[in-house]
Amino acid sequence: MSHRSAAHLWQIETLGRGAPGPLEFTDPELGARQGLTEVRIHRIPLPESDIASRAGLRVTRVPRTLADLLRAGPRDDALVAVESALAFRRVGGQRRAPVTTLAAVYLALEAPRLGATRARDWARLVDPRAGSPAETMARLRMLDAGLRPEPQAEVHTPDGRRRYLDFLFREAGLAVEIEGYAYHGSRDAHRRDIARFNQVLQCPEVRRLLRFSAEDVFHRPAWMIEQIRAALPAPTGAERQ
Repeated sequence: MSHRSAAHLWQIETLGRGAPGPLEFTDPELGARQGLTEVRIHRIPLPESDIASRAGLRVTRVPRTLADLLRAGPRDDALVAVESALAFRRVGGQRRAPVTTLAAVYLALEAPRLGATRARDWARLVDPRAGSPAETMARLRMLDAGLRPEPQAEVHTPDGRRRYLDFLFREAGLAVEIEGYAYHGSRDAHRRDIARFNQVLQCPEVRRLLRFSAEDVFHRPAWMIEQIRAALPAPTGAERQ
């Protein structure tokens, strides 16, 4: 297995909830039959060194899996997977440690294959600090809109405690927080969440806070960008040029 199917076996998050889509395989010789339903076969070189065993199946190793996704695209799908693999994540109800490094992904992209140049350009957008697919997508939507907030920005409460924000437009004092699908989990978690945001609003670096749900990020990105732009100071004449 390869591509999204391999990512699923490695507990790497991809866009879309539930099943990872059609089963994907890499067959350098194209010996497998084409036209099979719910199966996608890629004909690209696959040395034995790029293959591992997972759940009793032969699958592409994590760096090769991510390199394949970056070369194949789309960009957003690939970057969600790469950033998931580089971070601690809760996948399938279990806490999962990082499964590779960015250096290993870059090394896997050195092979001169179709889409490699574009893939390396996309890899430069990777931020290993992203905490969820929704955070990755929010950052990419802002990037595409010409907005450059500081990700995972450190701020301080009046008594000196550190807090980290998903995004901060530091000069404007605008914080942007993204909530995942299963954000609170319990009443205690909800109470901690409320206390945290009250503390964030006391930080001198933060003058305004916007919160968006995963549904906003995935299904209403244009509205999200409009809200962020409206909360930012209007650009000066020099900045518009």
